[in-house]
Amino acid sequence: MSDATIEVSCLRKRFGSTVALDGMTFTVAPGAVTGFVGPNGAGKSTTIRVVLGLDAPDEGRALIGGKPYARLRHPLHHVGALVDATALQPSRTGRNQLLWLARSQGMSARHVDTAIELVGLGSAARRKAGGYSLGMRQRLGIAAAMLGDPPVIVMDEPFNGMDPEGIIWMRGLLRSLAAEGRAILVSSHLMGELQGIADHVVVVGRGRVLADARVEDLLARASGEEVRLRTSAPADAAAALHRHATAATVTGAHAVTVSGVPAQHVVEILGQAGVPFSEVTTHRATLEEVYLHLTGSESEYQAGASHREARR
Repeated sequence: MSDATIEVSCLRKRFGSTVALDGMTFTVAPGAVTGFVGPNGAGKSTTIRVVLGLDAPDEGRALIGGKPYARLRHPLHHVGALVDATALQPSRTGRNQLLWLARSQGMSARHVDTAIELVGLGSAARRKAGGYSLGMRQRLGIAAAMLGDPPVIVMDEPFNGMDPEGIIWMRGLLRSLAAEGRAILVSSHLMGELQGIADHVVVVGRGRVLADARVEDLLARASGEEVRLRTSAPADAAAALHRHATAATVTGAHAVTVSGVPAQHVVEILGQAGVPFSEVTTHRATLEEVYLHLTGSESEYQAGASHREARR
């Protein structure tokens, strides 16, 4: 799919005195799921709205397959989007919601039935959408995004309202769509879900990009060479490691954290010193840990001190 790209370049956008986008720049490549994460007020929603032609930037540009949204003929054939699953006509059936949208794009009922089958809403398609659960509304929104079989997919919080079965289904859908060569942009606050499906991640804060990297590379850099050790003699373990110029910190009654050396070297040092230990593990950073580290000072809303701390 040669037109399966999203290019966001130097986007700037203000709403009055508020800077929503401050040079936002990144690319969503074909054949991959790109996670788009950041705290509230980071500019994610504004960026998505600019990409989809719902807002105009003050500066910069956003292109889908090399063109701005406004220049796409029958845009649902180029990009599908799940932005607000609650934006529907409650008195219409799910199928009629999709039929109306399909006809506006020159598509037939066949496209509607294919999309309904894809998202598993066949048994509920002729029920009024106002009676749908949030998870069902999410599925209906995904069906709308897939009507034109587009090469580019944009989803904002797709796991919202999904039960465990729905979450598993969503993971499989996103991975399969990427495997077909589509460009998938997923905005979500669920770091655990993104870590399981995303190939790439763009972390943003206060309208600018803080990190833009493959998930695997980002986690590897954040993990470093930190080894966690469980031992009945933490002070002896730390002393033995210090004698070999290895940084070691006692972090609990039976825990020592070692940095800068691989786990095998830690095992060798402790064995030579005769220090007992029950577990040696290499720490692997999670996407959530990386996210919190990168965005710790970028959040628009931060909790203050606890009630007890405030009284000190």
